[in-house]
Amino acid sequence: MSIWEALAVFAAGIGAGTINVVVGSGTLFTFPVLLAAGLPPVTANVSNTLGLISGSVSGVVGYRRELRGQRARILRFGLVALAGGLAGAALLLALPSRAFDAIVPALIALALVLVILQPRLARALARRHERNGTAPHADGGVALLLGLLLASTYGGYFGAAQGVMYLSLMGLLLDDDLQRINGLKNVLGVVVNGVAAVFFVFVAEVNWEAVLLIAVGSTLGGQLGAKVARRLSPTVLRGVIVTVGVVAIVQLLLR
Repeated sequence: MSIWEALAVFAAGIGAGTINVVVGSGTLFTFPVLLAAGLPPVTANVSNTLGLISGSVSGVVGYRRELRGQRARILRFGLVALAGGLAGAALLLALPSRAFDAIVPALIALALVLVILQPRLARALARRHERNGTAPHADGGVALLLGLLLASTYGGYFGAAQGVMYLSLMGLLLDDDLQRINGLKNVLGVVVNGVAAVFFVFVAEVNWEAVLLIAVGSTLGGQLGAKVARRLSPTVLRGVIVTVGVVAIVQLLLR
């Protein structure tokens, strides 16, 4: 890389680390820059996944207060994310990128609809439980586990707007504060990126210069993102999620 390409990758890493903690979709910052720097698509994807791990960990540290009392959820959802991330990483090396091109924008659009309608849908579900005399599952039940598995598989494959999917699913099926859910989303991101990274190190080509630049940048961005995200009201955070998701859809359609 030239010095200017390296600076661009570093700056993209800061942006990715910040937006990953707030919403997700940091890959939309780094992946195009890596391609512009001349990396092949699979190498760029692999290097990006490795580089963003430190930023995800940085975001988890920044959200440690919101994670208190969620140990059982972290363990349960983390195992699901682990399995999904490994499956997605294997798919990246087995399938052409065109395989997901058609369905991914539709998945993100569905996730955005759920984010927008989440307060109304949550109230409707609460009324239904009240009428039936039942209580909602404390951890979202089988529906949430299956949704997180699919979202994690996608995350291990590519990852753009993975956080949007996590937030839409957990926001709808968990009766909890959106900031606490966002903290949980950051932990799942670490798990998926981590297992995919371990897989990639042994079986894929990695550009370690890009990994280092993104890692340093995303670590700084992770701390910045945690400070910003924790100050956002649920309404504003929901607006940011929708905005980032729309940008993700547009960028994916134009690839």
